[in-house]
Amino acid sequence: MTDPATRDILLTFEHARSRLFGRLEGLTDAEYHWEPVSDCVGLRPGDDGVFRVDAVFPESSPDAPDPVTTIAWRIWHIGNLCLRGYVIYFFDDAPEFGDRDAWPGTAKEGLQALAEDWEHFTSRLAALDDERLLAPIGMGPAESTYTYLKLALHALVEVSHHGGEIGLLRDLYIRQGV
Repeated sequence: MTDPATRDILLTFEHARSRLFGRLEGLTDAEYHWEPVSDCVGLRPGDDGVFRVDAVFPESSPDAPDPVTTIAWRIWHIGNLCLRGYVIYFFDDAPEFGDRDAWPGTAKEGLQALAEDWEHFTSRLAALDDERLLAPIGMGPAESTYTYLKLALHALVEVSHHGGEIGLLRDLYIRQGV
């Protein structure tokens, strides 16, 4: 690849992917759905058996801390809401989403879905050259202010933010009752 900005952002995504998926090795269903507090936001099966998020954007208030979310919710957020959701800005052939709130109910399937969303996002990113990477997106709510690079960097912020929280939740889960 001769485009240095595209190359560098892809290398950074690969480094983030490697760290996150390394941290998720051995994730169990119990950890995936673990609720460390009573009012946790997570994934729950509906009457149809399909797991869906409790809240896409959990509400917070100035008088209360932000809600705590499960590892499953955070993996859904990174994969579905960010990576899958941002693909619509890259090319006209973005996939249909169907039920945006649905996500696999097992750790294994959730990680597989995250891996697929990650691959789809980075393959779209790789198809850009530096000129397009630095160009305005030109559609949707980010029409005038976002470049493709800014969108990709925002995805990395979400990955690092929620990935760090996932790591902490795993550390706390392991140390329950110690």
